[in-house]
Amino acid sequence: MRIEKRTIVITGASSGLGLGLKEKFEKLGDKVIDISLSGKDYAIDVADHKKLKSTFDDILLNYGEIDMLITCAGYGLSGAVELLKESDTKKQFEVNFFGTANACKYAIPMMKKNGKIVIISSAAGLFPLPFKAYYCASKSAVDSFAHSLRMELSHTNIQVTSICPGDIRTNFSNNRVKNYETNERYGNSIELSTKPTEKTESRRMKPENAIKKLHKICEKKHLKPRYIIGKQYKFFNFCRKALTDNFMTKTLTRIFYKNPNKKQKV
Repeated sequence: MRIEKRTIVITGASSGLGLGLKEKFEKLGDKVIDISLSGKDYAIDVADHKKLKSTFDDILLNYGEIDMLITCAGYGLSGAVELLKESDTKKQFEVNFFGTANACKYAIPMMKKNGKIVIISSAAGLFPLPFKAYYCASKSAVDSFAHSLRMELSHTNIQVTSICPGDIRTNFSNNRVKNYETNERYGNSIELSTKPTEKTESRRMKPENAIKKLHKICEKKHLKPRYIIGKQYKFFNFCRKALTDNFMTKTLTRIFYKNPNKKQKV
């Protein structure tokens, strides 16, 4: 165990990757503070900026400065753009983007001089997918925010990075807010393109492997601006840089848009 004990704040630490990281750090003797809907330390919705602000004020009062902030809180939303409710699309950004951005905003003044801000984005923020437009856009915004924040803090010793994991075998897909409402324009392509299947689930990275990789990144002395987790998505990123947008869009459409007029392999 490490001699020096750190204070680490993790949003969304009650499940999935956040919970895995919380357990990993606690085994090393660190104090991990959980902010999430069912958090043991602070049970709040990160989309509620007033409660989030008072939570960070309380953390400073009771725990002092923090060493690291890891933003894991977020969820997925799927459905056709024209058929999704505005309340659902706004909520997607309130949680995924503003929940992340405000956590960073409130944490910066109370971070130690050599602190770290680890922002969990998604590979979907780099590679747009059909029927997940708002989720992809929110994660793209999170990734861009992380890079801007890194620039703003470049004159300090506070490091910022964005981590973009690919598909991981957690309950994220099952917990995603799914809207299979359709019309003659899409047929059953919305459900076929977004509904998890046994085949697609089996291809996902094991959570323990993802958590191990995430933890290793968090412990690096010098953080890069961005990390991508998953060989498939690293390959996509290489292609994104080497090939045209038109080619990448057509390729991703071919892979992820399930045409109802073709026999589907499930």
